[in-house]
Amino acid sequence: MSEDREQERNGNDEEASRPSGAAARRERRASARSSAAGRGSAGSGSDDAGAATTEPKGRATPARDGRQQGRTSPIATVVRFVREVVAELRKVIWPTRKSLVQYTLVVLVFSVVMVSFIAGVDLLFARGVLWLFG
Repeated sequence: MSEDREQERNGNDEEASRPSGAAARRERRASARSSAAGRGSAGSGSDDAGAATTEPKGRATPARDGRQQGRTSPIATVVRFVREVVAELRKVIWPTRKSLVQYTLVVLVFSVVMVSFIAGVDLLFARGVLWLFG
């Protein structure tokens, strides 16, 4: 964390005044690593400056089962869908009765205003057409 702050202070003044998120910090770290790697080993043989190198894990990747790619039953799919819907509905912050009434009134008033406006414009156009074409 403190290294990020020091890099921000040493950086451009215009960029320092702007808020920076995690993505910007990751990008600065990656560019700092690639420039440090470029200075440290000139003949590394890698053409990709931003490519990350990973250590070998020492074991083979297990083969995928053919069962995972098979089709599931439609009933299981519907049950899974309903479970996911219920889980998402639990996350919802439901409005209180007061806010629900308030939102409903706002929508009704807005609808009345828009209907009146459109009716007035329609009446003006109708009279204009009758006046023009008689």
